Order: sequence, then C-alpha cells, then structure tokens
Amino acid sequence: MSDIKLGFDLTIEQSQKLVMTPELIQAIQILQFNTQELNAFVQEQLLVNPVLEQDQPHEKQGDGQAEENESERNDIGTSGTERAEREESEQKKLDEELDWKEFIRNGSYDDVGYRGYAGRDEERPDLFERYVANEVTLPEHLMFQYQFATVSKGCRRVGKYIIESLDENGYMTSTVPEISRAMGVSEEKVGEALDIIHKFDPAGVGARNLSECLRLQLEARNQLTPQMDEIVSEHLEDIADNRLSAVAKSMGMTVLQVQEAADLIRTLEPKPGRQFASEMETRYVIPDVIVEKVNDEYVVIINDSSTPRLTISSYYRGLLGQADQDKQLADYLSERVSSANWLIKSIEQRKQTIYNVVSAVVNYQRDFFDKGSKYLKTLTLRDIAEELGIHESTVSRSISGKYLQCPRGVFEIKYFFSAGVSDQVGEGVSSNSIKEFIKEIVEGEDRHRPYSDQAMVKILKGKGFNISRRTVAKYRDELGILSSSKRKRY
Repeated sequence: MSDIKLGFDLTIEQSQKLVMTPELIQAIQILQFNTQELNAFVQEQLLVNPVLEQDQPHEKQGDGQAEENESERNDIGTSGTERAEREESEQKKLDEELDWKEFIRNGSYDDVGYRGYAGRDEERPDLFERYVANEVTLPEHLMFQYQFATVSKGCRRVGKYIIESLDENGYMTSTVPEISRAMGVSEEKVGEALDIIHKFDPAGVGARNLSECLRLQLEARNQLTPQMDEIVSEHLEDIADNRLSAVAKSMGMTVLQVQEAADLIRTLEPKPGRQFASEMETRYVIPDVIVEKVNDEYVVIINDSSTPRLTISSYYRGLLGQADQDKQLADYLSERVSSANWLIKSIEQRKQTIYNVVSAVVNYQRDFFDKGSKYLKTLTLRDIAEELGIHESTVSRSISGKYLQCPRGVFEIKYFFSAGVSDQVGEGVSSNSIKEFIKEIVEGEDRHRPYSDQAMVKILKGKGFNISRRTVAKYRDELGILSSSKRKRY
C-alpha cells in the first residue's frame, strides 16, 4: 500500500457561481410583493431606517390660506386687547350683513334641535355621519330579536348561549345534551329556548342539520306539507343527484310533482347566516396594474398610489458630509444611506419589471381585451420570459398574487397564463376560453334534453376545437356544472 502524502498547497482557480447577497434577496422579495405587502414593507422600513423619508406632495396654497397666513403674521406683535377689539368689530359687521330672519325662514336653523349647516352636506363630504362603523352580525341580529321575545324564567341565559354558539352559517355547533351540561339546566329548557330561536329571522337559523334548516323555512312559508316534509327528511340526496324518478316511485307521486317540489327546495337558503356580516376580516383586492384603452391602444399603468414615494432625508445626507471627524457615525450613516438607495432602486426595478411583463401580456392577449374571455390564447411563463430576455422565475414572481384592472373587470394576472388546445388553424386556445364556450353551450341547451359530454365534444369540434370527452368533463367540473343526468328537467 502506497503512502498518502498530506500537505497544504496554495492554488488559484476561476469559478462562476451566484452569490445571494442580502440586497439581492431583498430585491427578489420586493418583486414578489403585491401592493398591500409592499406598502406594509415600506412602512416598516420607514421605521427602521432613519434616513428614509416619505415624499409628500406639495400643494399650492389657495387665496384663503394665504389670507389666513397674512392675518396670522399681522397678529404677531399685536396686543391681546387690540386683537379682541378687532374681532368684536368684525363680528358686529358680520351680524349687520346677515339677515337672521331670512336665515331662519330658509330652514337653516331649527329651535327644536341644532342642525348646523342643514342642507349643505354636499359641501361637506367628510361628515362622520356618512360612514357606517360596522355591519350587523348574525349574533347581534338574533339578540335584538331575543330581547323582545317572551321567555320563561331560566331560558334567557340558555338562549343567549345558543345564539353565541352558532356558526357563521347559522347552524348549531353543540348538541342539546352538551348545552344542557354546560349550562346546568334540563334538556327541556334547552329545547324551549331553541324553539324560540327557530322562529327568528332569518328562517332556518339554529338548525342542527340541513334537513331541519329547510323544514324550518318551509314551515315559516306555510308550505310544509307531509309530502314536502318526507322529501326534505329522507330524499335530499336523491333530489341533489336529480334522481326524481326514484323519489316519485318511492312516494307514489308523479315525476312532475317531484320536479315541482325540487324547484321549491332550490328556492330555500341552505346557509341562512351567510347574508350577515362575518366577524372575520374582509380582504379587498387592490389592483397592482391598471390597463386603460386610449385611442384604440391599451396603456399599462402601475398602481403605486397606495405605496409612499421614498426619498433620502436631506438632513442626514448633509450630516453624512459633516461626519468626517466621527468614523463610527460616518460608517453608520453611509450604511443606512446605501441601504435606502438600494431599497428605492429595488422598488423602481420592481415597477419596471411588472410594467414590461404586463405590457407583453396585454400585447399577446389583445383579442381578449377587445372581444372577451372566449378569445383568450394559451400563454406560458416561458413565452414572456423569452420575449423579454429574463428568467421564468422572474416572470413568475412579478405576477404572483397581483391583480390587473381593465375595462373588462379585475383579473388575477395569472388568469392570462394557461394551457389549452390548438384550433384548426394551429393557434393555441386557452382552457379558460374553452370553458367559456362550454358555459355558453350549457346555457343555450334544452333543459329537457341536455347535452352530454360527448355531444359537447362534437359541438366544440364544429367550432374548430379538437378536444376529448375527458377534457370536456374536467372543464365542466371546474365550472361547477353538473352532468347531463343531473341537469335534466322533466
């Protein structure tokens, strides 16, 4: 066995590799942020980095503001007595010019109650009375009714417990025995309180299951016949699957009668509580990009109205130039200014990248913006990446979680990227476009003889789309459209 020589050597070699610096990581994160996330990140950086400032728009002072400033300057050096005499003189002059009888006759003042500036709300759009603090939730709506209900002794506390335990759809989340044990009362007391709640608006609230919810609504409408009671209690699954013949045979009814009962059931609300405000936070979509049509051309605008414009504080910039004698202060300010410059540059680079990507998408999907969803083409990240000369991951980050507002509505930018099929000419047709055609076919079909998936394949082939039955079934399921056997009406 040969000896192994161990030692230390110095060698020089060249290699290429990507180093993810903190600045690069931050730039990637900023590109991936949507408008709300970017705004939150900027607000955080304003607190962390003292050299960053929010650029405030400078408004020109109006004549009124100039006069007010001039009056304030004149007041400087004037004694309090002279100022009071001047104000009193101005008030007397105003009283002489104002016709108080005419003022009262016009209804601007009411001796019963103060109505300052009545009839002038249009001139004061910032009145707090114009804003609603919050919407009524389901528990609040039920408690308002419960306080006026005739409740026996010991039931009021139980009813309140039941109301507060309902889920957002209005269903009970606890059983009667569980409520009985939790409140230390008999199950009869719980049932008594529950019967009172069942009579509240909205009808069906406080139900323990879907059947009971529908039964309560039919009872409130005076439409709970023995046949409807049996259908709701025992044949809901058959009604959902459109097995009307089986229901008719089981109950000794005609198929047409079962069809009418099914139509009545479909008018009921399976989730009576969802019409009220949810206690969960409501999230709003702020479009990151706005596309406007100007003179037959589409203009792309980056929506940065909710994101503050950042600048570097002139004070700290000047302080940096004067910090030659304090190396520690100079190093700190230099690092902070460099970080601020990089942040501003990253935000501007984000805007430019999103603009370039969306502009390419708009040019490619011009038919969609002109004619509608049925003319959406197939588009991949690679197509845009190759056109712009950037990486696919950059395209992905620039559209992730971002929304586009255009004359046809608000869409997630990912909506314009989808696979599809080829038409007879060989051009790609988006899957979203195929779904629009399927939806149009179903809406125009004869409800007594609905199209099967195979029939829709033939119709789509006649329109120039070569697509399989399995793909049609997949798209139909994604649209929430039932199969032909479940769509059939008798």
